[in-house]
Amino acid sequence: MSATLGRPVAATTTVEEPLVRVERQGPIARLTLNRAAKYNVLSAAMIASVKAALENLASDREVRVVVLAAEGRAFSAGHDLTEMGPDASIDDLRALFAACTELMLTIQRLPQPVIARVQGVATAAGCQLVAMCDLAVASSDARFAVSGINLGLFCATPSVALSRNVLQKPALEMLLTGEFIDAPTARERGLVNRVVPPESLDAEVQNLAMAIAAKAPAAITAGKRLFYEQRERPIEAAYAIAGEVMACNAVMDDARHGIAKFTKRDH
Repeated sequence: MSATLGRPVAATTTVEEPLVRVERQGPIARLTLNRAAKYNVLSAAMIASVKAALENLASDREVRVVVLAAEGRAFSAGHDLTEMGPDASIDDLRALFAACTELMLTIQRLPQPVIARVQGVATAAGCQLVAMCDLAVASSDARFAVSGINLGLFCATPSVALSRNVLQKPALEMLLTGEFIDAPTARERGLVNRVVPPESLDAEVQNLAMAIAAKAPAAITAGKRLFYEQRERPIEAAYAIAGEVMACNAVMDDARHGIAKFTKRDH
């Protein structure tokens, strides 16, 4: 308490906004990076907050699709460089990149598809975040770069995600030059699925999310897991696990009913 002219005045406290906002709209959960003033950098705290939010949604059967969005002009400017300065030891940096890797793998392992809603700039680990999402819808204002090389730092961990979305030569060009590409180029190269005017971004994301949410959730979950697992295998092993997943899927109730309905219609 402080006193002014003999009257007690209550001290004011500022409640800091959460790093990540989580909102629900029917079967869709929306996670919003909420540090617009800092370009939604992936600080250690932000990484932990996004990972925790995703893990909380993983077991929620009511959530069919997750949308990853961001406030402000930037989707994410990548790592917080203040955490990578001269005071950071190599062990500190290893821990930071390990935590970031766990976040990226959490997205891939999530039962629900994750759609990136990219309204602005996505650079370095921010571009990696877009690439690790299962799908991405971008505003025509969005731009993308893996720009660490401009600071003398090759974007090694972002290259893992980028090289799994973009063909080799365009991916290496981005990594070796650090140059930005616009949203239409990102779509041409496979980094995003759709590009729309800024005013249409939310509607486009909603339409895509609802189209997925309308499908059988067990098939979506099994299919997402299989997609990433088979991609890392030789073709014979990929077909082996794909056949097993498809057989198991075909005896699930939704598939049984769907197939029966189709075959009855066909006769």
